[in-house]
Amino acid sequence: MIRQEQHHRPPWRTRWSRWWRTQRRAWWRADDGRATAFVVVLTIGILALAGLTLDGGLALSAKVKANGQAEAAARAGAQAIDLSAYRSTGTLQLVPVQAVADAQSYLATVGASGTVTVSGDTVNVTITASQNTQLLGMVGISSLTVHGTGSAHPQRGVVTIDP
Repeated sequence: MIRQEQHHRPPWRTRWSRWWRTQRRAWWRADDGRATAFVVVLTIGILALAGLTLDGGLALSAKVKANGQAEAAARAGAQAIDLSAYRSTGTLQLVPVQAVADAQSYLATVGASGTVTVSGDTVNVTITASQNTQLLGMVGISSLTVHGTGSAHPQRGVVTIDP
């Protein structure tokens, strides 16, 4: 009977393959990639919150400005008093066409646009403005629309003296 020669691996190869098996398992168990994904998601979340804070504050500021402009325009329109009616009867009446023109003139002066209506003795002004975003533009929101309203009616000045 002829004895077959067994093929043995050289010792360095056995050690290397054992080392490779243990290192490969350790590599697959490592969480390096998961930590990177976590940091990316966390960073996006923090930027979104910062964008809401910054751009929300800017939108609130734009709304306050629009309200102020609308109220000032309404006051400008409420000064269009019919002087002949006031002098003859003492009643405060608006000249509606002049009130709308005065309010629109004020809006043009401050660089705003809006609608002006007169109902009875009240001037109503509505302004719609657009506020560009700073950080929310990264997620596709390039501007926010804000609305401001104001109303005014003519009033008589001091009629009695308080002690």
